[in-house]
Amino acid sequence: MFNRPCVPRIQMTTTNKPIKIGNTSTNDALIDQLRAFQETDEILKFEKWFNSNIESDKLYKKICELLKNRSISRALASKWLITLIEDRDKTISKLSAQ
Repeated sequence: MFNRPCVPRIQMTTTNKPIKIGNTSTNDALIDQLRAFQETDEILKFEKWFNSNIESDKLYKKICELLKNRSISRALASKWLITLIEDRDKTISKLSAQ
């Protein structure tokens, strides 16, 4: 029916390529993670992992996007954003004190 060009299949190897966040199921998985972590240390460890392993915006931008789309509550977003901002403030204070 349709004439499709013959495309050769190429064998590829996989690497530790960053994961792309964008579809609904990955957003749902991220939301589950945001809800699961309660302690500051857990939140900061997850942020570090997310920012180094996910090929998209930084975690704080993704949280803002989820908040804008009303995918997460204001309370959940504020808990995470306050924790991330306070950690940044502490880091900046330590650097400027040196």
